[in-house]
Amino acid sequence: MKSAEKVASSIGKGLVAGFVGTAAMTVSSTVESKLRGRAPSSAPARATAKVLGIASFEDEIAQARFNDLSHWGYGTGWGVVHGLLDAAGVPPRKATAAHGTAIWSSAQVTLPALDIAPPAIFWPKQDVAIDAFHHTVYAIATGIAYELISSRNGAP
Repeated sequence: MKSAEKVASSIGKGLVAGFVGTAAMTVSSTVESKLRGRAPSSAPARATAKVLGIASFEDEIAQARFNDLSHWGYGTGWGVVHGLLDAAGVPPRKATAAHGTAIWSSAQVTLPALDIAPPAIFWPKQDVAIDAFHHTVYAIATGIAYELISSRNGAP
């Protein structure tokens, strides 16, 4: 396979795997929020709205739709990173660890920079652990999905 074809294939597989990882993270965070009695996170939507300059929404339904679109778009898009790591020859487990570290670290920098959340050093330890857990679920599910997709395509 040519280099450009390998990268394109890896990006495509990463997008699909990122979607699967987002689904897994959605399940884990939904269960956790119900168990703890907290509202679902709107951080991705608030960050996206801020970056795009969206100050308000027509109604709560529009805001909820935007929240879902932001959540799924963000997680699916981050799957590309896993694909690029594979295209660069990073072994699967290391790619999953690097991918998980990259997405969680990015959130830890971006959300405070956008004034969406305070830096994690000001969070209760339990909240840091829960956030890390959900991002770990995402990364592992994305990694597993990526490898399953790759093995179905005859790739190692």
